[in-house]
Amino acid sequence: MDIQMIERGLHQSAVALQTATFGMGCFWGPDARFGSLLGVIRTRVGYAGGTTISPTYRNLGDHTETVEIDFDPDILSYEDVLRHFWRNHYPNRDEYKGRQYLSLLRYRSADQLKAIEHVKKEMEYEIGESIETDIAPFSNFTLAEERHQKYYVKRYPKALEQLQPLFPNPSMLVNSTFAARLNGFVKGFRSKESILTEIEEWKIDVAGKQALMELFRKMKW
Repeated sequence: MDIQMIERGLHQSAVALQTATFGMGCFWGPDARFGSLLGVIRTRVGYAGGTTISPTYRNLGDHTETVEIDFDPDILSYEDVLRHFWRNHYPNRDEYKGRQYLSLLRYRSADQLKAIEHVKKEMEYEIGESIETDIAPFSNFTLAEERHQKYYVKRYPKALEQLQPLFPNPSMLVNSTFAARLNGFVKGFRSKESILTEIEEWKIDVAGKQALMELFRKMKW
């Protein structure tokens, strides 16, 4: 099975995909959380928000751990993406150590900024305090090391063995919608039944769809 070929239809939405970049503390959890959402096509973790050249996990400099998501706005609006962002971490700086775990948001267009301003007011009313998220235009994102991508799936060696024919190179997990859903599943954000139901609706090759569903049903963790 060629996972890239199977998932190609998901990556060719009638409406152009949008990208969101968030810092929410340690990036492993947000990667799984957003990867579980209907409408999210890809997730990846990395470093953003600073000026240090070529940041790494051991040498972040002034960057922040971030998650980037590509999503289909026909299925999941940017406003709802923002609500997931603000409802799932504490957005004030006194809870964080330096910039590594900063509440951070980088926008890519005037429309995204307009949505941010609207939803931020809504969330401040909901949580009952001002939000101190570091909000600025997008400027850079450096992909984190391979070991951090789809971190929770990689905690299950038996599952990785079963996925090896589909992902012969672990780096292929980064851009896979199926891998994003698996990562959300093992973290407890989705049930097996809900993911199988979703795959059934994916606009992909029928044989590929059946192969993915069969693999997921039989996976041992």
